[in-house]
Amino acid sequence: MTLSPASAVHPRRRLPDAPLLVAARGERPSRVPVWFMRQAGRSLPEYRALRAGTGMIQACLTPDLTCEITLQPVRRHGVDAAILFSDIVVPLYVAGVGVDIVAGTGPVVAHPVRTMADVERIPALHVEQVAPVTDAIGLLLPELGDTPLIGFAGAPFTLASYLVEGGPSRNHERTKALMRSAPQVWHALMERLAAVTSTFLHAQVAAGVDAVQLFDSWAGALSERDYREYVLPHSTRVLAGLADAGVPRIHFGVGTGELLGAMTEAGADVVGADWRVPLDEAARRTGGGVAIQGNLDPAVLFADTGSIAAEARRIVDEGRHAPGHVFNLGHGVLPDTDPDALTRLVELVHTLRP
Repeated sequence: MTLSPASAVHPRRRLPDAPLLVAARGERPSRVPVWFMRQAGRSLPEYRALRAGTGMIQACLTPDLTCEITLQPVRRHGVDAAILFSDIVVPLYVAGVGVDIVAGTGPVVAHPVRTMADVERIPALHVEQVAPVTDAIGLLLPELGDTPLIGFAGAPFTLASYLVEGGPSRNHERTKALMRSAPQVWHALMERLAAVTSTFLHAQVAAGVDAVQLFDSWAGALSERDYREYVLPHSTRVLAGLADAGVPRIHFGVGTGELLGAMTEAGADVVGADWRVPLDEAARRTGGGVAIQGNLDPAVLFADTGSIAAEARRIVDEGRHAPGHVFNLGHGVLPDTDPDALTRLVELVHTLRP
């Protein structure tokens, strides 16, 4: 069979000294690497100008637009990695699931998943359907120079939550009810979503990304017991499938301080911590065998310059307790963040000893 552009394997860039990749290997880089979740997007005026009149999903599926948005924070802030501009529902959308991103709300699902028949109607994702994303990666790599590109996907649990709830949820009550009331349906759903996520990430790796991050945004809604029973096997499947891909695997969730040990068992090389857990404690909870990413509270960026600097120094000090440390926020950049505060933060972090 002839490979389509989406499934063609591109030679991987050799970036042995890139600080992000060195830290992800558990080694000491030349400087503390720093990038920000949601750096490619809404806090930048150039992003808002570029996105005017273009829907989120359309932007994610327009390669030249995705390329430019991904590059903007690298140019402006001098971060040590680009994160592919995308959204966690993109693979569902291109597979044919009825989902849209509604401004001010988030992902909204036309027909929520509640039964086995609903699960069976979720289509498989084929690599050819990911072509707009992999084409964007092809445009990005020559522009990035020595800056690594991080691929992106939502974890099965977070995707399942949107599908079951029909949209964003504060309490995830339908999701938790389905787990217990119909565990066979739940695990069938998670298996299907793990396959979708795996296809999406493997396509990005084949296209040449230098690392991947699996976002489990809503896993913090679960107890450790429930996480281990209903989520861990499926996240493990995704991450284990990338074990021989030759790229670092980053795993992150919000409010997952009590899950850090279990999330480490899923198989990531780097585990992200939100701002609620100090990084020295995060290193202890993850067993001291993986690199740590994080974890400045995004709201601190609204404080004065001295306060931001003090927090950054504290976090870098705590990060030295882990085999490797990638400086980041404890969640995404908030929309009203001053971009200059991010630029100054990158400059400061680069002066600190790894």
